[in-house]
Amino acid sequence: MILLLAIFLSLKVSADRALDDEAVKWLQDYLQVDTTNPPGNESRAVDFYASILEQEGIAYRSAESAPGRGNLWARLKGGDGPALILLQHTDVVPANQDFWTTDPLSGQIRDGFIWGRGALDMKGTGIAQLATFLALYRSGRALNRDVVFLATADEEAGGAFGVGWLVEHHPEIFANAGLLINEGGSGVKSSKDIIFRVEVTQKVPVWFRLTAVDTPGHGSSPRPTSSVTRIIQALSSIREKPFAARIIPEVERVFHEASKSMQGDMAKAYADIKQAIKEPGFLQELQAYSASNHALTRDTCSITRMGGSTKINVVPPIAWAEVDCRMLPDRPAHEFVKDFEQLIAGAGVEVEVIMAFTPAISPVDTVLFKAIESETARLYPNSRVVPSVSTGFTDSHFTRDLGIASYGFSPLIVAADEYSRIHGNDERVNERAFRQAVLDLSQIISRVVHE
Repeated sequence: MILLLAIFLSLKVSADRALDDEAVKWLQDYLQVDTTNPPGNESRAVDFYASILEQEGIAYRSAESAPGRGNLWARLKGGDGPALILLQHTDVVPANQDFWTTDPLSGQIRDGFIWGRGALDMKGTGIAQLATFLALYRSGRALNRDVVFLATADEEAGGAFGVGWLVEHHPEIFANAGLLINEGGSGVKSSKDIIFRVEVTQKVPVWFRLTAVDTPGHGSSPRPTSSVTRIIQALSSIREKPFAARIIPEVERVFHEASKSMQGDMAKAYADIKQAIKEPGFLQELQAYSASNHALTRDTCSITRMGGSTKINVVPPIAWAEVDCRMLPDRPAHEFVKDFEQLIAGAGVEVEVIMAFTPAISPVDTVLFKAIESETARLYPNSRVVPSVSTGFTDSHFTRDLGIASYGFSPLIVAADEYSRIHGNDERVNERAFRQAVLDLSQIISRVVHE
């Protein structure tokens, strides 16, 4: 009996090693597939994944939302439990070769890292999901629910050609789904512990275009008002009158959990963030300390684009600006729109809502969230799982609108400073950490679908 157990464990270790070896090779190859958005060309990623699924004998479907904008999904049939979706986006942001020390599409392994655009966001996670999906298929074990592998286009530009399009044109993918895992959280190792952040909600993007129309003229004869000065007045109000700080329960928990890994006055402030924001000067101090955490304390707006005259000596008839606002997910978007319009009232500009999503918060009492908690605690006894709130947005907002409990999570453990490479130069992922994340994700998902 002991001998049989030893043989079984040896075979399992060998299989695990083979899986992470495969994953490293897949990631290297995948990073060489150019899916830069714009223009996207995500159909190249569809071809990449299709070749692997075909070799495994797994049926899949694909569809282009526009020429070159491909999406792919495959399903493992299981029991009556709500289906679990492994969601990833295949597009990546542009990379400027001049500022990289390697080819952004190289996928090379150097200095213990796998290099390439998308290594962290999110081709690495996509490959970990693929490895998990294939491990479930290869095991032959019965599943208590369907598992869907879903690779989509266009997340980096809003998702209109990816998940947004699929929700409308292929609702069958999501029809019986109750759980979903996506990007948005991972493990961060500090001197004291390991914190696994699981994104359960995100600030809601509300994007505006401001347009002002006024009498044009020659630059040598300034008028009392112009399209440009109207835009400036509106933008000045946005800049000078920030929205009042407030702490929603989900954000309060983020700060409280973070305080456990901190020391000094800032740790005390984090532990009681509702009181801290009332103290004079604290919000300015917090913004200097952590701009991302400061953004969790209030609705925010960033002025991102503007335009006016095409000639230096011409006062234009039309001037415009675009503003990226992010609201806390505790109220309907239309209420924030009213607040924004009131903020810039009197400037004489037209306000157009470019985009506004529906706020939604995923619960933390699901079998998937509990599996993340229990498995990470087993694998890393000194770790903690913390529900988090993202200041950015992902495709999860589409699926939360459908009532699917959607979590941003990867068991990848990296140093905090590595995340600065997301959308930056020399994006890379630690090879050892990636290998372990592949094996850990497989364990977590196995717990969900086999128990």
